[in-house]
Amino acid sequence: MDALFQMQSNELSTTTQKDKLFKEAERQWSILSSKEGASGRKVDFEIYKSILYNLEIRKVYLDSKLSLEKFSSIVGTNTTYLSNAVNNYFGCNFKQLINSYRVARAKELLDGEECPVSELFSRCGFASRSVFYTAFGKLAGVSPLRYLSVRRTRPAAQYD
Repeated sequence: MDALFQMQSNELSTTTQKDKLFKEAERQWSILSSKEGASGRKVDFEIYKSILYNLEIRKVYLDSKLSLEKFSSIVGTNTTYLSNAVNNYFGCNFKQLINSYRVARAKELLDGEECPVSELFSRCGFASRSVFYTAFGKLAGVSPLRYLSVRRTRPAAQYD
């Protein structure tokens, strides 16, 4: 899934992005569905693709009011199937998946110095600053300010 985070959305048209994303999704799907305990059903693959499309291309995680119910409606399934797909194929729960995308976006904004830290939580889809700081610390291992100061003192390749 790391390859999916590395796609440069500003360099490709939406159609090209979607095609590349779905090709990568198929590759990832064959790996994931071959693991022990994975069902590999076609309906799960369609849900998986829709999840990726809505997160990677449409960036729905930036909606601070995004919930499991709202996302299941966007994906076109029910909350149970969505939750199962996220658990089985992303290895985490819905909240953790959304927060990982939001924190990755925060890191992009910090790396590009495109946003003051005080605005970061709202520009990344978090409803509150405290939830943002908690999620960022949990996923990045440091606070946003510490992340920023370390990034400024080290080349990017050494920190990742």
